[in-house]
This record gives sequence, C-alpha cells and structure tokens, in this order.
Amino acid sequence: MSGPETGWRRLDPRTVLATSALAAGVAGGAALPALFALGGRMPLARAVLLVLAGAVLVTGGGAAAGWVRRRRTRYRIGPERAELHTGVLLVKRRSLPRERIRSVDLSARPLLRALGLVTVRIGTGEQTGSGESTLLLDAVSRQEGERLRKELLDRGVPVAGGEGHRDGTLAVLDLRWIRYAPVSFVAPLLGGAAVGAVLQVSEWFGVRDRVIGWTWDHLRDVPLLWAVPALAAFALLTGVVGALGLWIEMWSGYRLEREPGGTLRVRRGLLTSRSISLEERRLRGVDLVEPLGARILGGIRLDAVATGLATGGGEHASSNVLAPVAPRAEAQALAALVLREPVSPVREEALTRHPRAARTRRLRWALSAALAPAALLALLGLLFTGVLLWTALVVAAVAVPVAVLLALDAYRNLGHGTSGAYLLTRSGTLRRSTVALQRSGVIGWTVRQSVFQRRAGLLTLAATTAAGAGAYEVRDAARDEALEFADAAVPGLLAPFLERGSGPRRGAQAPGAVPPARGARNPG
Repeated sequence: MSGPETGWRRLDPRTVLATSALAAGVAGGAALPALFALGGRMPLARAVLLVLAGAVLVTGGGAAAGWVRRRRTRYRIGPERAELHTGVLLVKRRSLPRERIRSVDLSARPLLRALGLVTVRIGTGEQTGSGESTLLLDAVSRQEGERLRKELLDRGVPVAGGEGHRDGTLAVLDLRWIRYAPVSFVAPLLGGAAVGAVLQVSEWFGVRDRVIGWTWDHLRDVPLLWAVPALAAFALLTGVVGALGLWIEMWSGYRLEREPGGTLRVRRGLLTSRSISLEERRLRGVDLVEPLGARILGGIRLDAVATGLATGGGEHASSNVLAPVAPRAEAQALAALVLREPVSPVREEALTRHPRAARTRRLRWALSAALAPAALLALLGLLFTGVLLWTALVVAAVAVPVAVLLALDAYRNLGHGTSGAYLLTRSGTLRRSTVALQRSGVIGWTVRQSVFQRRAGLLTLAATTAAGAGAYEVRDAARDEALEFADAAVPGLLAPFLERGSGPRRGAQAPGAVPPARGARNPG
C-alpha cells in the first residue's frame, strides 16, 4: 500500500495466492490428458516428470503474474473521483466522477470465497462496451469491498416512501419456489448439452463407438416409436436435474433488502456469491416476466426497469433480476414493496385488449411459419420420393395446431393501459412480459405503421425511456385508441404532433423519440 498521504491502496496480498491456485488448477486439469498423450511415446516415469515439471512451471508463472499485477495495480477513492491505475508496460489510468457512480457490485467465485476475497465492479451505469465506465478491482478483502460499496453509494439523501414501506429485508428465499426450475427453458437445453458432452468426452478417450454401441444394444429390440421418446425423456430428465442444480447455485442465500438512503440490494449464490446494488432513484418501474412453463404453474419473475443496468447478454445480464420465479401473489406484493406503492400497479383490469385484427395478424404469421417447412418437404417429395410427402403431412399435422395455439395465446397476452403513475404494456407468449413504467420516465414516443397495419387500422407505439430496454412497445393496437392512450399517459408530449381526427402529422415525432425503423412509416 502506498503512503497514507496519497490515499492509494493496492489489491489484497491474497490475490497472489488466488492466482497461483488458479494456475495450479489449470495445470492439474491439463496434466491427465498430457500424461496419456506422452505415455504412449516414452517411458511412464519420464512422462510423469515432464508433466510435473510443466505443472510447476505453469503454477510458478501464475504466481509471478499475480505478484506483478498486484504491485502494478492501485486505486483511490477521493472526495470527487474514484481512480484506478494498472498495467506493466502500458499503464492504464481510469477515473470516474463520484457523482456519476451508480453501482458497486460484489461477486466472489468459490476460490475467492475460500480466501475471503471479492471482486468489486464500480460502474456509472453507462453501457459503452469499452469498459471506460467501469472500474474492476479483482480482488480485495470482503471487508474492503463492503466499505467501498457503502462509501460510494451512501448519498445521504433519504428516499420518500409510502407509509409502511420500511428499510430492511423485503424478501428471502422460499425453498418451495424451486418447483418452477424444472419447467424452465433451461432444462431441455441442459439435457441436450449433457448428451453432447457425453459424446465429446467419449471421443476424447476414444470410446465413442463403444458408448453408441452399448446404447444401441439396449435399444435394439425396442420399437423405434418407443426408443426415440425414451431417449428424449432420459435427456429431459438429465436436463431437469441440471436445472435444479443451477437454480440452487444461483439462488441459494437469496435476500432482497432496502438499505437506508434508498438502495436496493440483492444477494444470492451458493458457490459464486453475488451482491448487486440498485439506487432507488434510478428505478423507473418493474417488469413481471412469465416464461411459459412458469406461467402455467402461476409463477412470475420480478425484474427492475432502471437506468444503468445490463439487459443484454454477458456475465452481468442478470443484474436487473430482483427475485426468482415466485407465486403470482408473492411477486405482485414484492413489486408493490419495491415501488413503494400500497398495491402493485400491474392489474388485469387496467389493461385494454387489442382489436381482433391483431389476432388475425398473429394467426397469419403462425400458419406461415408452420406450413413453410411442410410445403418445402412436399415439393421435395414430388420431385424425389413419396416418403417426404408423408413427412410433410406429419409436420403440418403437428405444427399447425401448436402454431395456432401459440398465436391465440400471443393475442390474449396483448394489452396496454395506465395504472396510477404507471404506464402498462404486455406482450409475449413463450415469455410474457408485463412492464409497469413510470409515466414521468417516458421521454418520447415512436409510432410505426406498416402497410399491412395501415390496412388493418393498427399501429405499434413505443414509449422511449432512458431505463431498461430503452423502449417498451404497445404492439398492434387500434390506431386512434393508441394515440389517445399515448396522449393521456404522458399529457402534452404527443399533443403538438397530433391533428384532431387524423393522427400525428406525417413524419412527426415527439421530442426524444428515436427514428422509426427503415421501411416503417408514421401514420398520416
């Protein structure tokens, strides 16, 4: 650590041990395949010595790299800026103004947890993609991480809330929620990945043919009509077990807390611990997410709609998740607590249903998607073999009813409305999403209307905001009804661009709205 007069600090000395252990793990993982490869070319004793020498070299190199990284990394939290200097030959200097810091998230992989260390990610909430809006300290002691989090997020400005909305614990893990894990889309994906992993590992050891032969011997006398479902059921069962394990790893120790000063904190994780903080002044609403399997069982996941949270893919894509899938009543009650409202603003009676023309559009899309592959198979059958004609018939018989059911469900899930200070929008079937967005957080409107929508008297309206996904759509709503809804939801924002009885002037947009997509036209 540098002199106290400068205020500079270094990473924890145990980071060298963590880097050494990680390098030793990599060396150990590569040792067995290397030993098998060398054992067939030289005496076993010599192969063992070479593998050990390589492991020692890799471990020593990791320790040296960790020591250099620690010596060349320092950080400082000043009265106005948070600074980080790192690098050996090319020194990188980064700093963030303290008033722009919006998140201080802590995480710890199993190795770091065993050593009492955490990784601290300090961010401004800007998604630049270059890392310039983030300072990463990997790693410091857990006590130091907590100190940094409190120092950087404690603004000393209380957040006004409704009566009865206290600070403290808002939600803790209920083990009964695990019943929603097996019906997630993760289960079949993990099942397929497990089958692929078995085949890949067996190929590494040169026994893939034996594995396939063993499977064939056990299924040889089983009719194909039963063999395929049996294999699919086995893969699905494997995926269910994997989904349960993944849920336990992700959500063990879950706790949602409101800290003094207006900060929501989510803590969770069995092997890898995570701590995500969200300032309430950045909160613009909530998103009640219902994957199809969870929706059938009455489950809802609670996400935050806030500025400066990752919403795409990547390591921190789940930073907006406030609670796992839970029963509908509990998720709604938690949404009210998070928003400091007496009841959840998401109410079925506040949603306006969309016209039947929207249902017709979805049925048309669904039938086109279902019949296209069947038509292709039928064409190939006419050209080559009649077997493909029967295959096309089976595909159509299975795909069309499923497509129609999904289209009707997608139509039933369309809705929009207002509830107190919130704008509501709902859509989706495999993943139904109901967003409650603060009307004061809407900074513009985008109106899109295709040729087919114009003929059907529909349009798509998008409320643009600085939070969450950036825009939340009201899809295929009745034209006049949607424009009246936008004008009533945020009075005065769209009114200057409306012509009474004829909708918005051609080419006009509300301030702050993003331009329509190429090929789309504003209604005239």
